[in-house]
Amino acid sequence: MNRMSPEDIERLAHKRAAAKLGWYFHLAVYILVNSFLFALAYFGLRSRPWSMYPLLGWGLGLALHGASVFLIGKGTNLREKLVQQERERLQRQNDAP
Repeated sequence: MNRMSPEDIERLAHKRAAAKLGWYFHLAVYILVNSFLFALAYFGLRSRPWSMYPLLGWGLGLALHGASVFLIGKGTNLREKLVQQERERLQRQNDAP
């Protein structure tokens, strides 16, 4: 792996911190909205527990968002590898007669 300059380290640190803050904000909105939906379903409509469906669907999205931030974005450099592969492919196409 190439050594990173201090500017690159700073840029990457800001990018990762922003991604983590985005996930925490997503979690807070998830809790607030689903609490409201649960209260509406339980105290307001009382027909059947329909609030479970958005809870589960959005929960899956939140889990995938968390995986992309905390697992994939943590050190695998998957995105950087894919960008590098795409850059090389485009360069080969551009150099071909």
